Amino acid sequence: MPSGATADEMLLGFDRKREHRLLVVMPLFDEASKMRRQIVETMRILDQSSVDCFCPDLPGCNESPALHAKQSFSGWRDAAASAAAHVQATHVLGVRSGCLVAPRDLPGWAYEPVKPRSVLSRLARAGQISAREANQAVTANELIARGCKEGVTLAGWSFGPDLVNELAANESNTSPHHLPITQEEIGGSPLWLRAEPSFDPAQAQALAAMIVDRIDLP
Repeated sequence: MPSGATADEMLLGFDRKREHRLLVVMPLFDEASKMRRQIVETMRILDQSSVDCFCPDLPGCNESPALHAKQSFSGWRDAAASAAAHVQATHVLGVRSGCLVAPRDLPGWAYEPVKPRSVLSRLARAGQISAREANQAVTANELIARGCKEGVTLAGWSFGPDLVNELAANESNTSPHHLPITQEEIGGSPLWLRAEPSFDPAQAQALAAMIVDRIDLP
């Protein structure tokens, strides 16, 4: 934790003490719920392919009791690194905005990484629509400016000013050790663009196969 203390968080793991141990970093914010089942099913396939897999809850996310409004990218990076050390991960898979906090020193993959500013802009547009439905006139840029000063709620998520400023700074933090995976390589339409959470078995098979095929490469 930022204070130097530690806290327990939930972790989904397929652990058979095998050679390859993959830490999976979920997308952040609204895309997490849309991609959760897809990621879990991909982990099941990897488990059947002799790859141990671990997906931790970052502080303030999913089942975490920590307040989302108190979180920051630097804190999430520390938490992801701590989780990687705890499970003795040999590789990492970042998914979408999860790529922004995935441990940089581990080899692995970045599945359709996204820039912080584009994440913030999308959430601010959603906040603008919500405000309009409540008969409040505010622009996406005004919501971002407010968030940078005092924090803001966007798409149901409470953001503290530290997190909004980090998103606005647009520092991607991508690692040269993480090979990019594009949606075109996976095939099919992006699940994070669908209106509701979904699952595509063919895409899960394709992603798992790509990781298994490349996991022994230097």
